[in-house]
Amino acid sequence: MGKLRRFGCVVRVRPEKLDYYKKLHANPWPEVNEMIKVCNLQNFSIYHKNGFLFSYLEYTGDDYQADQAKMAAHLKTQEWWQETSPCQQSLEGEPEDSLWVEMEEVYHLD
Repeated sequence: MGKLRRFGCVVRVRPEKLDYYKKLHANPWPEVNEMIKVCNLQNFSIYHKNGFLFSYLEYTGDDYQADQAKMAAHLKTQEWWQETSPCQQSLEGEPEDSLWVEMEEVYHLD
């Protein structure tokens, strides 16, 4: 097991797609949840406030880039992203094709 890494990420949610996004996450696809775990991600949560989605997750593996590539190659996860990505939009000032962007951790207490 690698050193634990924490991630906080943020993206805008399209107001007209918020209900659909919540509906998808109320019943996530089991294959997608399993791939998240296989790729060494845990304690994964998504929150909503004022048009923003905030995610928190912990990575416990040894090669984050390889695990992310494994997830991106997973067909069911690709299908899931085809459903969820249109619900999101880039933050102002970020490249138009970027969705979830990593936030700077400014405080943590174990």
